[in-house]
Amino acid sequence: MLLTKYSHACVRIEDGEKSLLIDPGCWTEPEAFAGVRAVLITHGHHDHVDHELLAAARKADPALEVFAPADVAAELAGGAHPLTAGERFEAGGFAVHAVGGRHAQVIDNHPDCSNLGYLVDGLYHPGDSLDEPDEPVRTLLLPSAGPWLTMRGALELVRALRPARTVPIHDAFLSERGAANFDGWLDGEAGTRYTRLALGESAPLDA
Repeated sequence: MLLTKYSHACVRIEDGEKSLLIDPGCWTEPEAFAGVRAVLITHGHHDHVDHELLAAARKADPALEVFAPADVAAELAGGAHPLTAGERFEAGGFAVHAVGGRHAQVIDNHPDCSNLGYLVDGLYHPGDSLDEPDEPVRTLLLPSAGPWLTMRGALELVRALRPARTVPIHDAFLSERGAANFDGWLDGEAGTRYTRLALGESAPLDA
């Protein structure tokens, strides 16, 4: 399985004829959609779903399938497959499990919106949450910056899940120095292979 990192929280997963794009938001490069079969959206914030970019991709490929939490699916032009936490389904040829349910809070119960994390063949994209799925995670896509996130929270998620590999995402808010600081803390975590991918860089997940 091949993982490709795009801007912020967007990643592409491919395995032969199977292909998925997760969270193409307002900073996502349009080429991320090229040839992809399905799109997963974790929640409705603009850094995770860009309506115009998604509409252009669907116009270019009417067969492109889109999956999202039920409230987000209802707002997307052309609709999408509505999801709730706990559902298992197929997207882009992959078996997917939707987990979690709510966005991590910043303060005073805000934001309070839906958020689904996705497990795809042992790879976990939590969206804007630190939810711990009740099944093994081999590759963790770890949020690394956001108003709802702390370094402690990120470290505790890695320690709780003990993935074989950890790749940071949700990083558009980090300066170069900020990313180096985050990497320094995470790189010392025993039991996980920590790798930051550059924009557009791909890595085989079985290597």
